[in-house]
Amino acid sequence: MSVLSADETRRYARHLVLRDIGGAGQQKLKAARVLIIGAGGLGSPVIAYLAAAGVGTLGVVDDDTVSLSNLQRQIIHRTQDAGVGKANNATTFVAALNPHVNVVAHEVRLDAANAEGLLAGYHLVLDGSDNFDTRRIAAEAAERAGIPLVSGAVSMWDGQVTVFAPGGPRFADLYPVTPDAADVPSCEAVGVLGPVTGVIGTLMAMEAIKLITGVGEPLVGRLLLYDGRAARFTELAY
Repeated sequence: MSVLSADETRRYARHLVLRDIGGAGQQKLKAARVLIIGAGGLGSPVIAYLAAAGVGTLGVVDDDTVSLSNLQRQIIHRTQDAGVGKANNATTFVAALNPHVNVVAHEVRLDAANAEGLLAGYHLVLDGSDNFDTRRIAAEAAERAGIPLVSGAVSMWDGQVTVFAPGGPRFADLYPVTPDAADVPSCEAVGVLGPVTGVIGTLMAMEAIKLITGVGEPLVGRLLLYDGRAARFTELAY
């Protein structure tokens, strides 16, 4: 396990005194290599909280650039970042927040051809992509690699999060049939309330920390649904 420096000991003081995390849990976080697919609405809170928590290496996959319409929800990007690649901009954000975290920017779109190579060397994947095909490719690649995947999605006022872990229920169990494109419209088409991405992205970061440290019960085989209008969570088993 990596030894924590004096600066890290001060930085993570609230973790070090936290039951079930402590020094051993913080060292696991420091040693972890986590791949994040998407540096947008969901990826932003994931990147912010995992970097703040001291996850040692964050890989960020995104081929998009920052635009003004992103800023209503993609909180790691700023007005002056318009036109900058999101993956590289995530590197800038993390460097300012926590210099103990290494960021690897992958300025590509994850697809069936490159998924295996992108996942290589990582211990955990978080998928905050904005379309069903990418989510399916990411889940199948994680399953082949034998590593857990935290999957989140949002639309309008609602969101959902679940965990696919080796040996547990698979993506195909949750989605045995590929939905029609009209049934899963993009946020660009129907909109999304900014804080909804924060709720789901933060829950994704929570699941990641639990998986890395081995603490708690991850959302394996459970789909957590959030209804922002009604302020209700619903859980479905699959």
